[in-house]
Amino acid sequence: MRNLTLRGLRVFEAAATTGSFSRAGELMGMTQSAVSQQIRQLEEELGTRLFDTAARPIRLTEAGNELLRHTRVILAQLSVAEDALSTLQGSFRGQLHVGVVSPGQFFVPRLLTSFRRQHPELRLKLSQGRRDQLLERLAERQIDLLIGGYPPAEAEVEIEVFARHPHCIVASADHPLVGAKDIEWAALSDETFILRESGSATRAFLEHLLQVQRLQVRTDVEMQGPVAVVAAVMAGMGISFVSAHTVQSELASGRIAVLDVQEMPKLLDWCVLTRRDTPLSFGQRLLRDHILAEGGAAATCRIA
Repeated sequence: MRNLTLRGLRVFEAAATTGSFSRAGELMGMTQSAVSQQIRQLEEELGTRLFDTAARPIRLTEAGNELLRHTRVILAQLSVAEDALSTLQGSFRGQLHVGVVSPGQFFVPRLLTSFRRQHPELRLKLSQGRRDQLLERLAERQIDLLIGGYPPAEAEVEIEVFARHPHCIVASADHPLVGAKDIEWAALSDETFILRESGSATRAFLEHLLQVQRLQVRTDVEMQGPVAVVAAVMAGMGISFVSAHTVQSELASGRIAVLDVQEMPKLLDWCVLTRRDTPLSFGQRLLRDHILAEGGAAATCRIA
């Protein structure tokens, strides 16, 4: 494999990630034909097909998936080495790509702003999404760090807790139960619960709570994302179980209220998640350490 070059692996990784030779060319500053030629050379060198080009979008073969896994490890290790060398030379530069679950979008920008004040030489990119999607992107090295809750036990990640994450049941400000004390769960049986989309960790947690309480409720309203849920609650469509971070401005303005339900709020943890199989780069360590040091204060929120 004398001709297996880093450039060839980078082109391959770009094509595999985008599912498109033309898009890979845009990312690499190459023409589509140059990408195709690079992939053909790589396949000839390895003696196997890496892509099923008859599929739309193109798909990796079994051999392609295996090579992609190793390629991402190689490129990640190379990035760590480059960071170490540039740090020694006193000219560290780079970009950090942070993933955050949707409730975190309400406080993480403050955390990143304070980090940027200390390290203006680093470029930051923030992507928001569901935990399962972001864990997949972390495993594929498409993001550097993930800010979210505890992952499934099978996730190959390092987990460090930096703050508590309160969840509560909210209603519109004029809801009849607003102001009531020590509300029993049974009193919510006739309420319509506004649910997050399927796959949301918040929705899964609510469904678990309802099962524990052996409570059947109306769940015929579903919204995509926390912003839509909060808007529906304010409009009086129903009540909902939400991260307290998603309703801070509405609580402050009196447009929404937290119901005093027994055994609520539920306190989960905010965690910073990193890959277990690759050492952190210099920049990644800086950001992780900043999150652990400052994240508790940044994530403080009211729950009443």
